[in-house]
Amino acid sequence: MPFHRRGLLLGGLALPFISRASRAQANWPARTVHVTVPYSPGGGTDVFARLLAEGLRSVVGQSLVVENRVGGNGVIGSQQVSRADADGYSLAVVTNTHTMNKYAMQAVPFDPVTDFTPISLLSSFPMVIAASASAPYKDVAGLIAYAKAHPGEISFGSSEASTSYGGNEFARLAGIKIEEVAYRGGAPLMNDIVAGNLPLGWTSILSAGPYFRNDRVRILAVTSASRSPLQPEIPTAAEAGLPGYGFAGWYGMLGPVGMKPDTAEAIHAANLKAVALPQYRQRFTELGADLKMLGPQDFAAYLRQEDSRWAEASKAGLIKPLQ
Repeated sequence: MPFHRRGLLLGGLALPFISRASRAQANWPARTVHVTVPYSPGGGTDVFARLLAEGLRSVVGQSLVVENRVGGNGVIGSQQVSRADADGYSLAVVTNTHTMNKYAMQAVPFDPVTDFTPISLLSSFPMVIAASASAPYKDVAGLIAYAKAHPGEISFGSSEASTSYGGNEFARLAGIKIEEVAYRGGAPLMNDIVAGNLPLGWTSILSAGPYFRNDRVRILAVTSASRSPLQPEIPTAAEAGLPGYGFAGWYGMLGPVGMKPDTAEAIHAANLKAVALPQYRQRFTELGADLKMLGPQDFAAYLRQEDSRWAEASKAGLIKPLQ
């Protein structure tokens, strides 16, 4: 390869060059870092990313600027980061919709796995199954029994690819038929449940948070394999009547493809330190975050598994095309 030939010609001169480059990467960050959130301000991902950035500022002693770049179900902001320099100063915090968009949209201008550098799987978070208080069931077992007795009479709301999958996978495993109604966000979905216009919906635990104490909403279950530290009294769907059902969203940090491995590792190490700070850890827990982080290599393997999972789900008709 040309690099090796040049190294042989330069002899000992190549070693100081490599050493200086290594030191430069180890000193990340030397200037302001820009973190793109490709979703709306005030949403769960935005709140999480800004709290993480606050912790990172304390750890690395540099400014981190969080920017919302909204559009295309997260595609526009992610594309911007994919085209940036892979030097560790342009990062993105995304959710599992980043990998699902490939199967829910007609065209995505990048590959969600190969066109990015995985840095950290930051946290997983559960969805919730929310029902109107006027619905004729009070728990997951009752929902399944009613749906079997009244096939096709129940509709459920979804707001993007992951909540669509959550509802359709639930129906598949339960052997029931429920009709999907697409919403443009978790807030209007929950508003219709509160008003009694929608009997059932899948949404993030953050979107449902303001309704936990609302007597017009029943939170039937969380979708994750284990209970959420945010609301530990809410059972999992598996505990409540549907064994084998387990699905959670996640937050992850990505950079442009081609980032040096030691830079990615340095950023991941800073993330670990940031979430461990006592003044931030409780606030992350209040967001429903589990903070079971994965580093660059493990996150890369996780993304490949996610891609395979969504490919199979799409073939099975469990991910509906976005309108």
